[in-house]
Amino acid sequence: MISWARFHQDCRLLAEKLNSLGSFSTLIAVTRGGLAPAAILARELDIRIVETIGIKSYEQETQRGAASVIKGLSGAIATRPVEEILVIDDLADTGTTAQALRRILPGATFVAPYVKPQGACFIDHFIAQFPQDVWIYFPWDTDQDSLYRAPLARKEGAGV
Repeated sequence: MISWARFHQDCRLLAEKLNSLGSFSTLIAVTRGGLAPAAILARELDIRIVETIGIKSYEQETQRGAASVIKGLSGAIATRPVEEILVIDDLADTGTTAQALRRILPGATFVAPYVKPQGACFIDHFIAQFPQDVWIYFPWDTDQDSLYRAPLARKEGAGV
């Protein structure tokens, strides 16, 4: 389990790394996991253009599937210089999401605070790597007692 303190610290470390690389004008968060790190990176890197793209690659929390775009990018992103675009997700697990995004945004910089071995090669910058067989619980997955809590909107037996 990753605590809020560790998550924030790792996102700031990622921002420090990116700040030394140059200037990014546009941040694209992969929903839903990329939303929290996007808020931190946008603040730390002073990025004001923040967009989302919805990619679904999990059928349920522990069942991976093929990546499908469920919410595309706005037309305004096409006018941004690709070298100024930063794409953020919380984790590159198998790399399925990152591969799909690289087809959509070739030349953008892809980052995540965390990776697993299969996903690491699809991410340009990250902070920590976890074993492939470890399921990572993020701060938004747990309650104050560090117990996993299913989302409120989930109906019994329904997928994510």
